[in-house]
Amino acid sequence: MTLTPSAGVIHPFRIEIPQAEVDDLRDRLARTRWSGEIPGTGWSRGVPGEYLKGLADYWADKYDWREAEARLNEFPQFTTEIDGQNIHFVHVRSVRADATPLLLLHDWPGSFTQFTEVVETLSRDFHVIVTSTPGVGFSGPLSGPGWNTGKIAGAFVELMARLGYDRYGVQGGGGGAWIAAEMSRQAPERVIGIHLNGLVTFPSDDPADFAGLTEGEQVRLARLQNFRDDMMGFNVIQSTRPQTLAYGLHDSPVGQLAWITEKFKEWTDSAADLPEDAVGRDHLLTNVSVYWFTGTAGSSANLYYEMSHDPAAWAPKERGTVPAAVAVALPTDVAIRRFAERDLNVTRWTEFERGGNFLSLEQPELFAGDVRAFFDALDRPHR
Repeated sequence: MTLTPSAGVIHPFRIEIPQAEVDDLRDRLARTRWSGEIPGTGWSRGVPGEYLKGLADYWADKYDWREAEARLNEFPQFTTEIDGQNIHFVHVRSVRADATPLLLLHDWPGSFTQFTEVVETLSRDFHVIVTSTPGVGFSGPLSGPGWNTGKIAGAFVELMARLGYDRYGVQGGGGGAWIAAEMSRQAPERVIGIHLNGLVTFPSDDPADFAGLTEGEQVRLARLQNFRDDMMGFNVIQSTRPQTLAYGLHDSPVGQLAWITEKFKEWTDSAADLPEDAVGRDHLLTNVSVYWFTGTAGSSANLYYEMSHDPAAWAPKERGTVPAAVAVALPTDVAIRRFAERDLNVTRWTEFERGGNFLSLEQPELFAGDVRAFFDALDRPHR
């Protein structure tokens, strides 16, 4: 099939970070002004200094950005402008001409790099499109305010139309799950199904919501409450004063490293002692490097501001009609089926004993298998 954009121009793209910027990163890491810390606090107050120093040293002296860059450039990449915003994406067509298009949406503080371990596998059965969320990585910085979940979803619907895809599936994790669900509401005639992981579900004010919860569901509900009580600091500042935060993260690579590493520690499989045990040290640093070299710490933080100040994001919505699959990583996730079914047309619910929020990196085979099983069960239109 020849891709003929319905509107706008699609440009080929390659990642080519100037050597001067790579050298500047190493110089900044070498000149880090390290903060002191209270002894014996571990991870309870943030990233421990000893661990962060070791990770920063590895980033400066042993991590090979050029190798990572070359690997990322093995994927066909493109950019296009939608509503004045640059959109970056990977597009890998399947060898099967009748394959179903599948759009993959990342979470914060992830990036398109979190799907590198599943693109090849999924492309055996799908035409795979991996986007960079507006404001993140090579889809950044933001061109202006207003890029909330609804606007991002609309931009991705337009992107798929530009690629010539009339019917397609969508997969999203964490914040990507919110965008996927919104796409299915905006374009139910186009989205054949949504596969979600890292989904956050909330109880209503009805006391009946809490009746008859299983022991496992009670654990997940308590985990959600702990998140709201003790793990929301990043969300509060990004939702209220993202610009103030941006100055520090944009100027200090160690600050950017700590900000992202903390989330990978807290949101990956709890069986992993360190975030790199869950996703691999080089994968973690490639993701952080994308944020650093694109200077998108601030614009990615602004996405939280947009969502928290968007009345439509929190307004009641009609239950979705598009088939939805929910993959739950039992060590970390908070999703409860009855709450998800209130909002979505859940037709598949899978619980994994291993993994966390970044499931496509942590458990790529399980992730790809569940995605394939869900869409195989649908009456998939082929393009």
